[in-house]
Amino acid sequence: MTDTTSTPWPRVVVIGAGFGGLGAARALLQRGITDVTVLERADEVGGVWRDNTYPGAACDVPSPLYSWSWALNDSWSRRYSGQPEILAYLRAAAEREGLLALVRTGVDVRSCVHDAEGRTWRVTAADGTTYDADLVVSAVGQLSNPLVPRVPGLDTFAGPAFHSAQWRHDVDLRGRRVAVIGTGASAVQLVPGIVEAAGSLTVFQRSAPYVVPKPDGEYRPVHHRAFARWPGLLTAERRAVFWLTERLNAALGGQVAWSPALLGAMRTVWRLHLRRQVPDADLRARLVPDHEIGCKRILFSNDWYRALAREHVDVVTGDGGAVVGIEPGGVRTADGVLHEVDAIVWGTGFAATGFLAGIEVTGTDGRDLHEVWADGARAHLGLTVPGFPGLFCIYGPNTNLGGSSIIAMMEAQAGYVAEVAARLASDEAPGRTVDVRPEVADAYDREMQSRLAATPWASGCASWYVDGDRITTNWPGTVTEYQERTATVEWDDLVSS
Repeated sequence: MTDTTSTPWPRVVVIGAGFGGLGAARALLQRGITDVTVLERADEVGGVWRDNTYPGAACDVPSPLYSWSWALNDSWSRRYSGQPEILAYLRAAAEREGLLALVRTGVDVRSCVHDAEGRTWRVTAADGTTYDADLVVSAVGQLSNPLVPRVPGLDTFAGPAFHSAQWRHDVDLRGRRVAVIGTGASAVQLVPGIVEAAGSLTVFQRSAPYVVPKPDGEYRPVHHRAFARWPGLLTAERRAVFWLTERLNAALGGQVAWSPALLGAMRTVWRLHLRRQVPDADLRARLVPDHEIGCKRILFSNDWYRALAREHVDVVTGDGGAVVGIEPGGVRTADGVLHEVDAIVWGTGFAATGFLAGIEVTGTDGRDLHEVWADGARAHLGLTVPGFPGLFCIYGPNTNLGGSSIIAMMEAQAGYVAEVAARLASDEAPGRTVDVRPEVADAYDREMQSRLAATPWASGCASWYVDGDRITTNWPGTVTEYQERTATVEWDDLVSS
């Protein structure tokens, strides 16, 4: 057992050094928890903003809100910042807070095993290195493992083929025939980013997304001077954006009477946007979604439809256009056509429902977390799972948003974890670890699934929000509600040992 008289306690291992992991580390330090180690499998910090370097990569949440509350930035170049600027912001803010010194890069965590007798965790990396911890915080996120469908002939293609999150900057697409498979959030950004260079571009669409205009714009020197002189303006802008995004969260959650009206208004905006940018009626028809608005993520772009309307761009859709195989010369669709291309870009998203994929997690009595989650991941408040004491998830099950900034959710989760850690470190600690009561977790899960059943996400489309019969990714309320529910730890919900 650890000698707490001579060693800082508790020892915390955080897995992942993106916004979630670094934010959790700061929250712990703020509560006086000093023995914090952040393990990152890559060679640098940054999470999704380190990995996603495709042309046009940017955030679809305004930067004044997509930022840490404790590191407001008065120098964003535009309202919706691009990947390089977001990554630079993350690293600069983390360095100012002394967080980078806590990070060990190149550590690919493969297992976490709980020792019930010692009430500790043994974290093991791919190279066999082990780390002992009293608390483990998983901050690997929902969008960290790229997903490429298992299409026959996948490895037979003669040219370069890569996922949008693993962009091949050594591949020159100028003048080449390029296939983009998928029409999700990444594709909506990268297609306009490469359309000028490509000799021809074929976009394979399983289901058309709803794409509405992005209210983007540059911040000019006058804005930066005003923010620097009157910091309250920056705070006011952040609050205004938060208020607007909370209206969308409430509408998507289906918990307010005006939900249909707001979503209906967004559908009208989408239709006008499509008609204005795509004059060809046949192409417009192919770009009409086959699902209720909100069932999949609503996307923001000012140039997606315009890019698809270019003469050298073809959109392949419908049942006959489904990708059924990859061959050395191109992409074969269900109608028997071989679409000859020189390069393939997979814009097929991430294995979002595979929480903690690639990490074996063993709790009390040898229970396997992935077996516990065999019919869909679940966690109390998205944070804790019965039988896995001292294990917490940042951006865990049912904490994703259809609108607004996920950073606000992760900050709330980090505050909760830090409060638990601080209590365990205090003289009033009832034990050395905590576990959520099974009946509390079950009641919470029933509430989540009941509320989610009333949302557009449950209206029948195939999306990355769904795992089998369960919506495992999304939170059905507002950020404000989640912040209130995690602001103070309900100690009666937990059992100490």
